[in-house]
Amino acid sequence: MLIREEIEKREIEILSPLAAKSAYSKGRAMEEEKCHMRTDFQRDRDRIIHSKAFRRLMHKTQVFLAPEGDHFRTRLTHTIEVSQIARTIARSLNLNEDLTEAIALGHDLGHTPFGHNGEDVLNSVHPGGFEHNVQSLRVADVLESTASRTGMNLTAEVRDGMVNHTGPIKPFTLEGQIVRRSDQIAYVNHDIDDAVRAGVISLSDLPRKAIKQVGLTHGERVGNMIKSVVRHSEGKNEAAMEPEIWDALLELREFMFERVYSRDWANDESRKTHHIITELVGYYMDHPGQMPNEYMEIVYREGTQRGVCDYVACMTDAYAVKTYQKLFIPPFFDGIG
Repeated sequence: MLIREEIEKREIEILSPLAAKSAYSKGRAMEEEKCHMRTDFQRDRDRIIHSKAFRRLMHKTQVFLAPEGDHFRTRLTHTIEVSQIARTIARSLNLNEDLTEAIALGHDLGHTPFGHNGEDVLNSVHPGGFEHNVQSLRVADVLESTASRTGMNLTAEVRDGMVNHTGPIKPFTLEGQIVRRSDQIAYVNHDIDDAVRAGVISLSDLPRKAIKQVGLTHGERVGNMIKSVVRHSEGKNEAAMEPEIWDALLELREFMFERVYSRDWANDESRKTHHIITELVGYYMDHPGQMPNEYMEIVYREGTQRGVCDYVACMTDAYAVKTYQKLFIPPFFDGIG
């Protein structure tokens, strides 16, 4: 028996009846030979980790643009925190941890430079609109191609969990639903942590009713929310929190929108990033031939607007700024004075 088959057998014997089993996966869009050692979900996880899009996350904003400090989250550290929370919940509920990890690591591959500010701009300037979760799936299906394969060719379970980690449709696996909850737990709590570190708010500003339910410190809040998901989801075909804990999470989220996400300093940064991305999109719409070959292939297949949107969306913060400076800011020459 192959190592993969032994793992698949153990999943069937040990995991919860509600867990997704890799042996019973709905499969891939393009059939391919299976790995001797890894299950399909483990293979998906590895493809995501080794992708260019995953590496770029370390240079993409979570909330604070170019923060003056070493300890602020990036889109990559957010992804890792989501994965840790989701795996803890999946393990506690005896679900498929490999599938959970793959979805968590891939859920934000489609994020733009400058966080949700960049997403909002591309949504306004791209005729087809732009949603980062849909773009995550496009990255996996189209943009991360190799000489022998179009896209990553991920399993249906991972693709569904990635695209439905936000939005009106729930993932069809419990593992995908857990990632959806874990994303909410992670971003609300680490954004509070970063906002306190930046001096935008203090812990004493947090709404008292919510804090009474979930705790004051970062560790207390995250831990109590994880426990709530486990308690309220055990034996059920839905990942959910206890109502009072869910209400506390929503109250903290609303507080962050009022005090952090929509503050004047954030709006100032938003105007700057809006200008940069708008100008980059306009420039490459007029000069598509200056994009790399892989994006020119998209132009030929799907049109200039699609190619430009993909190119700008894939940029890191620093690369977007550097490209803007190169295209629109005259260089300084020695001897001028």
